[in-house]
Amino acid sequence: MTTTASGNQMPPLRRRLIVLVTAVLLLTGLGTGVVLHAAARADRANKPRSGDPAVSTGTLTLDQKRRLTFVNAAAGPHRTAVASVPSADPGGGRTASNLKCVRFYAAAGTGICLQSTPGVLRQSNRALLLDANLRTLRSFPLAGTPSRARVSPSGRFVAWTVFVSGESYSSAFFSTRTSVLDTRTMKLTPSLETFSITLDGKPYHASDINFWGVTFASDDDTFYATLNTANKTYLVRGSLSRKSVTTLIQNVECPSLSPDGTRVAFKKRVLSRTDLWHEYVLDLGTLRETPLAERHSVDDQATWLDNDTVAYALPTNGKVGTTDLWSVPANGTGRPRLLIADASSPAPL
Repeated sequence: MTTTASGNQMPPLRRRLIVLVTAVLLLTGLGTGVVLHAAARADRANKPRSGDPAVSTGTLTLDQKRRLTFVNAAAGPHRTAVASVPSADPGGGRTASNLKCVRFYAAAGTGICLQSTPGVLRQSNRALLLDANLRTLRSFPLAGTPSRARVSPSGRFVAWTVFVSGESYSSAFFSTRTSVLDTRTMKLTPSLETFSITLDGKPYHASDINFWGVTFASDDDTFYATLNTANKTYLVRGSLSRKSVTTLIQNVECPSLSPDGTRVAFKKRVLSRTDLWHEYVLDLGTLRETPLAERHSVDDQATWLDNDTVAYALPTNGKVGTTDLWSVPANGTGRPRLLIADASSPAPL
């Protein structure tokens, strides 16, 4: 029984009021502490650490020459911003724009930015078509989580891939959707799954078809991509005008066409049903595969810096959710070297 200081019993109504007020004060203090703790953690996550690269805001356009653009992953206010460095000095200070993306790519003054914004019930995903000054020309809602993005050498065509379900290619169950946009007519092909398929020389139809990792040739018609069906992946050559694809070889994912159009860099699954990939280059004339010198598992769509070198992202040691860009010779010789720390989605201008 609760009593007052004089020993008299406290009325039940007053006792309940005191308990209620005390509970509110405790919850308020607890809630404030949680909020402040979360804010402190976020501040620490965004605060640059010693050794992080210098990032400054500046003018960034897609018609600049001898620049390498990418998505900045360094801690600070410019995290996830599209940034650039001189191609001759990729480890130098980086210039960041105000545009933030999950995935980014650019060619011939045209850019594509895939964004993902968390929401109360679900995240909001969209693709932004950009001009040379990074201004949004069109915005397209995405059906899932951003995964891959590419622009054709002329800038006429743009492609993107999203995960409609599942979290990644390593998920037990996932579905991708790959779209292609004609930037001249603004005609959107919502899904490559509407294209006709020739597999091993015969017409092919199935309900489990998935495409991802588009890369364009310079003729504004030919493209290459990954086709997945019946638990197998194939490299396909496609035609935008004929709306068709033809399989070339198996076990190819995330192809990237070389600037001279003769080779494709791709990731190849090391063991069936594992999440380990090795990076290869395929000669399209002979279908000869050359393993590259990178020994880590590369879960990325590589980018050609020139006809002799490819770049790709690898997880950063000691930093969760961050990647570094590495490069390696495309002929299988040499050794990997760090290209840009705390970065992803490279695109040479």
